[in-house]
Amino acid sequence: MLLKEATGQMPRLIGAAQTSAFATLVSTFNSSGTFSAPPSTTSISVLVVAGGGGGGGNDHNTQLARTSGGGGAGALITNTSLSVTGGSSYPITVGAGGAGGTGGTPGTGGATGSNSSFTGDYVANGGGGGGKYNNINGGAGGSGGGAGNFASTPGASNQPAISGWSIFGNAGGNSIPHPIYSAGGGGGAGAAGTTGNGPTLGDGGAGTANSISGSSVTYAGGGGGGVYGTNGGAGGSGGGGAGKGNANGVAGTANLGGGGGGCGHLNDSTNGSYNGGNGGAGIVITKEAAVDFTAASSCWDLRTVYRQLKADDWV
Repeated sequence: MLLKEATGQMPRLIGAAQTSAFATLVSTFNSSGTFSAPPSTTSISVLVVAGGGGGGGNDHNTQLARTSGGGGAGALITNTSLSVTGGSSYPITVGAGGAGGTGGTPGTGGATGSNSSFTGDYVANGGGGGGKYNNINGGAGGSGGGAGNFASTPGASNQPAISGWSIFGNAGGNSIPHPIYSAGGGGGAGAAGTTGNGPTLGDGGAGTANSISGSSVTYAGGGGGGVYGTNGGAGGSGGGGAGKGNANGVAGTANLGGGGGGCGHLNDSTNGSYNGGNGGAGIVITKEAAVDFTAASSCWDLRTVYRQLKADDWV
């Protein structure tokens, strides 16, 4: 889906003594599509955010009643002066969020989010899925998934550098064994996930703010880790879903690329099957630089048109 919005005043014909403001066109892709560059456009700004990873599910067994990590946010990449060819079309891919892990005997870890891209050449990697108790690690991704409790490790950021682009992605948080069993938060575009360490909950890493849309919006926050209890780690700013205890993890926010929250159990004697939150879908936004249309030889201010017509000297 493509949403277009012109910011500023539209171009108008003016006299020599006047000043003007010219339109900046912002195109928002909430789903895959095509960007068509106007004939006069040679450079644009681009923001690409991948889908966030899903939080991990839990084990439906009191003897395996442990907690799961939050999903990592999708990578965020941006370029403020990308060269394009006027009149050409460029494919846009917007990645979906990864599915949250399911509760069961045993449960499953969260799925990795899907990549987003501009033209297919400039790719933001999807966030890593949250890990699960004892045998599933947090997944690597644009930002890594958080570790589940006991013998689970956090995922790293696997977003590669791209020449001319600014890159944002961080690792998931670890989990240190403790009777409260707090799992690690997923990594965010702006910060790594917090380590779950007993009463210290595994919060999702913070996202990163960007103003390409015309106002400051924070994207790509990590999902919070699960916990023994009720409310787990907080989701990172920028759409990260909160972690839970005896409830399903909260989903990451759609079109912000946030990771899904992990889940756990109320305590070590209360079993129950809970799912991790789904990751949020990504987004792609383009902004075309303002163009002074009155500088073209074919554009005339109204006073000049009147004088030329009156003098019968129109050419």
